[in-house]
Amino acid sequence: MAVVNQTNQFYEGCGREGPIRCILLSEFHAVAGSKISCQVPDNYISKEVFDSIRFFIIPKPQLQRCTLTVNALGHKVIGYPVRIDHQRYPRNAFYFNLCFVCDSWARSVQYEPVVKKLSEYLLMMEEETAFLSNPDNNSRIQNLLMSILRDLNEKQVATIVEGETTIYLKISKLKPDPPPVQDHQVPLLCKGFENISLESWDLTTQQVVPFINGISHVARIAAEADVENQLVKSCIQNLVYYGVVQLLPLLKYSNVYMCTRNLQNLSKDHQFAEDCRRYVQLLHAESEPRRLPSLHKILQLYSQMTHGVTLRALCQRLCPRDNGIDERKLVTFGLQHNLIRCINKYPIFTGSYPSPRHKLYTGLNSLDEICCKTGLSPSRIEEDIDVDSNVTVIWK
Repeated sequence: MAVVNQTNQFYEGCGREGPIRCILLSEFHAVAGSKISCQVPDNYISKEVFDSIRFFIIPKPQLQRCTLTVNALGHKVIGYPVRIDHQRYPRNAFYFNLCFVCDSWARSVQYEPVVKKLSEYLLMMEEETAFLSNPDNNSRIQNLLMSILRDLNEKQVATIVEGETTIYLKISKLKPDPPPVQDHQVPLLCKGFENISLESWDLTTQQVVPFINGISHVARIAAEADVENQLVKSCIQNLVYYGVVQLLPLLKYSNVYMCTRNLQNLSKDHQFAEDCRRYVQLLHAESEPRRLPSLHKILQLYSQMTHGVTLRALCQRLCPRDNGIDERKLVTFGLQHNLIRCINKYPIFTGSYPSPRHKLYTGLNSLDEICCKTGLSPSRIEEDIDVDSNVTVIWK
């Protein structure tokens, strides 16, 4: 009873993964219509449940060779219906669908490539040896599906050997989609991808990547690369998904930053501290010897980042360049490794008659977003906000 109650608290869209509860093979019989020809374990999907969803298991021809997911009656069924046209079959066609069955709440997108690959394999076997339509193969199919179910649930991989044919199945972990990319965000190539080869990427990526420098925001990259803005956003979102690019807030000297608990990692991890010292080093002329900045000065700068202190004020007081530190790289490294976070300004219009610009002051748009949308500089918008008594600014 305890297990049932725990399962009932999950819901469709909760993001939790569950095991494959059943693998079933459905066929279209010339007389009986759609039916379950084999399933493991036996009778997991009852006849009553199957009859309620059979029109989605063996669908109309327009939906053949498409991944279909049906969530009904406590089960989620992922299938890839296939139709084979040949005169040796009754009605000159053979329909089948190899389906994975999961709990109704379980995330199932990771199973879709496996279902498709396995269905394509069974299609090949049917065309070559009538593997599915031959009644003498029922026990072989039963054992095959049982082996696949066990291996995929236990090891996330399965190997099928039938005659001279071998196929490998693997359940890949799929990351959730990253949030939509905003115009004001700054993409930065992650470590190891600075000299990325562009030959294997699509044309949009090849045009966009050379303009990613950790300084230019998305809107500027779109203008410089001469690529439509939405295409650039989709491209960068794709690069974020694959871990090639990381998104940072726009660097401005009027920004306020605040250190996080992760700052202590600099003093605990010697290699991490050395990487930081090399990254934030102020580059000198070639004739001058390079001198890495001291970790003490770096920690001093980071620790002084707090509410109400702008980057400009911090530089004026502590003079990082006199200590061989490039403050822009210092901020970039800190944001990249979550040593610091940016405290943004969010203006709110409290008056009665808003101008077009005032309509952006909702408390949901940061100053960076407003700058990108209006094309105005941060200093210009801040000047207008300072003299406007109907605008309140919150920091968060």
